[in-house]
Amino acid sequence: MSTPIEIDQTWAAHGPAGAVGSVQRSGGDFYVSLPGEDARRGPYESLDVAKRALHAALGPGAERPDFTEH
Repeated sequence: MSTPIEIDQTWAAHGPAGAVGSVQRSGGDFYVSLPGEDARRGPYESLDVAKRALHAALGPGAERPDFTEH
C-alpha cells in the first residue's frame, strides 16, 4: 500500500477501452497509479517521464493514452 501524499494535480489517462490510470503531482515529484494496483509507482522527475512510464506499464503494443488534467 502506498504512503499517503498530498496531491497537487492529477491527470487521468484514457485509452480505447476507457480509463487506464492516472498521474499525480505532489510538489516536484510525479507518481503513476494503475487500476488494480495498491502501490503508486514513482517518484518520477517530470510529467513527461511519468506519462511515458504509465504508457510503458500498459504493455507492448498498447496505444499511448490521452491525458486530461483534473
